[in-house]
Amino acid sequence: MDKEKRIAVEAATFRRLVNHLDNHKEVQNIDLMNLADFCRNCLSKWYRAEAEILGHEVSYDEAREIIYGMPYTEWKSQYQREATPQKLEKFQKGSS
Repeated sequence: MDKEKRIAVEAATFRRLVNHLDNHKEVQNIDLMNLADFCRNCLSKWYRAEAEILGHEVSYDEAREIIYGMPYTEWKSQYQREATPQKLEKFQKGSS
């Protein structure tokens, strides 16, 4: 596979991941962090960083809107639930 095709496949894979996360809003960021050590916010930061490397200015809020499919504050108010003490404890143990 040449470089152009590989990049197209990687981009399609990324879009599929973002769409999958969008279709599973019940999966909270803390769940992702506890399981895989990344979340939607991480993807937003990576998106912003890669855009910057390629010479494009994308704010963190703009990147989050791309990843969340809506403004973050809207997503948070509609879909984010309070993390359980057990999930918070697991997160704290994993990040130390």
